[in-house]
Amino acid sequence: MKRAAALPAMTGLALAALLSANGALARDRLGVWNDWGAFRDAAVPRCYAIAMAADQRERGRETQPYVTIATWPRRAIRGEVHVRLSRTPAPGKSVTMSIAGQKFALVFSGIDAWAADRRMDAGIIAAMRSGGDMTVAAPGRDGRRFHDSYRLTGSASAMDAASLGCAAS
Repeated sequence: MKRAAALPAMTGLALAALLSANGALARDRLGVWNDWGAFRDAAVPRCYAIAMAADQRERGRETQPYVTIATWPRRAIRGEVHVRLSRTPAPGKSVTMSIAGQKFALVFSGIDAWAADRRMDAGIIAAMRSGGDMTVAAPGRDGRRFHDSYRLTGSASAMDAASLGCAAS
């Protein structure tokens, strides 16, 4: 098997393992595009695009970092940005998402972070569609700054698939 052909399959397996480890078993796999996958859980219902952080060697990691862009039809939520951080940020500090020169100050609780409001969700998604890379950074409780990086290639396709996956719900 060629390396290029193996990457989507490995990414799909890694995403499935991540979802299983976090108790968020997806019922339907909508597709995998590079580092991004799209899934639908009709029982909830919800659909989401998801990617794991690109650098898996972060020292001091407390958990597997990932980012999701979710649609929750029954809650009338579309394009909700959620980030599981690799480490718990220091209290009173900020978590910053950077995409193509744009910076977004996320709100956080424990090891999870979100866009501050729907307008920021939309701004983050628009920036993600521009491509490149995305970094989420914050000072940790130990005072050391940490960075979780994501490749955005495939994110637009995964977000579109997730949005369409719940369109009829």
